[in-house]
Amino acid sequence: MSSSTASPTCAHCGTSDKERLYLREEHCDCCEGCLLDRCIGHKPTLDLAGLYSGFVEALVRTLDLRELETGLHSRRSACHTLVLARRIISDAEELRQIYWGALLHDIGKIGIPERILLKTGVLTAEEWLTMRHHVELGYSIVSQLPGLEVAAELVRSHEERFDGLGYPRGLRGEEIPIGARLFAVIDTLDAMTSDRSYRQGLSFDRAKEEIRSMAGSQFDPLAVKLFLGEEKALRDMVAIKCSHPEGI
Repeated sequence: MSSSTASPTCAHCGTSDKERLYLREEHCDCCEGCLLDRCIGHKPTLDLAGLYSGFVEALVRTLDLRELETGLHSRRSACHTLVLARRIISDAEELRQIYWGALLHDIGKIGIPERILLKTGVLTAEEWLTMRHHVELGYSIVSQLPGLEVAAELVRSHEERFDGLGYPRGLRGEEIPIGARLFAVIDTLDAMTSDRSYRQGLSFDRAKEEIRSMAGSQFDPLAVKLFLGEEKALRDMVAIKCSHPEGI
């Protein structure tokens, strides 16, 4: 996805809104809204003027303002999770909620004190427990929206691990919602390939090998298989991100 200063123009809807992400296709650019509409097979699906979409966008932008390193992480993770989800899910509403759940996965960090959220050093044990609470805080926000139960469960489960060693509930295997299992792989890919103040991002190939090595432990083997099956698309998306460092 691209987020350069001079935004592309979507060949499908004509927007050049700098707040959206764009995927470079064969001979044109496609914005995130049209990507979602095409993936789930009907319109409108990501109506950015709609009640829920507007609420989601406002919450994510609020978090981006607070967590300085987040940037477009939530948007990228949502769109990339959708790339995997559409391979095994055909239900339009479920796909839309997986997208929104991935977009809102870290929204609970709004409730984390800045001295912890923005700390550059290692968190203390007490601070780490506070940070982990962002999952339940996020769930408490999203679960209040009628009709977003699937999205809320993704927010609640996005820190779970396939081997049961995650949090907050220690879910194992297929107890974890499928959207959260797919998101876990994408979240790690984006984190690994993004530069941080304390380290340089890994190459796509290095990140791929680490993700592959954690199939069956941290990640659902099916999610890893889908990730490998979409390697070209995801590799291209990571390359676009890395070529526009001001947008990460």
